[in-house]
Amino acid sequence: GQALIELLALTPMLLVAALAAAQVLAAGVCGELAGHAAQAGAAAILQDADPRAAARHAVPGWSRDGLDVTVHGRRVVVRLTAPGLVPGLAARLASHVSADAGPPA
Repeated sequence: GQALIELLALTPMLLVAALAAAQVLAAGVCGELAGHAAQAGAAAILQDADPRAAARHAVPGWSRDGLDVTVHGRRVVVRLTAPGLVPGLAARLASHVSADAGPPA
């Protein structure tokens, strides 16, 4: 009886901890994806293609809603926010990655 009551009391805390851990893992995946997107955008600059489109195509469809691509000259800056599992935490864990296509040719 006592163990069941303690388990029921701890269940909400365990659920919140599991969701927070999943959010941190999702943010880590988005960090990797943001790096790939920034590099794809920089490579597109070198090929005289659209860096925003290349960055958008470099990430899977589920992550495109949280993708923001900015181009400053030959530098591509990508901000990617993971889908929110814990309200407010996803925006705080957004990934910011930049890639540079090098000096002007």
